[in-house]
Amino acid sequence: MYVCICKNVTDRQIRQAVYQQDVSNIRELRSCLGACDQCGKCARDAKEIIREAASERMMMETHAAMAS
Repeated sequence: MYVCICKNVTDRQIRQAVYQQDVSNIRELRSCLGACDQCGKCARDAKEIIREAASERMMMETHAAMAS
């Protein structure tokens, strides 16, 4: 699903940025993908996706550490 129409950024791209490039806030997302820097209507949804993805990432890392 497109989150930032102005820059054609999807929720999947945001999640990948969190997982692979350690993006943790809107400023970093803006720098990485260019999202949320024009009209700003997507910022609230983008923040929520970043929060969810960061939480999922932390949970996966915790499980991986416990399995080792």
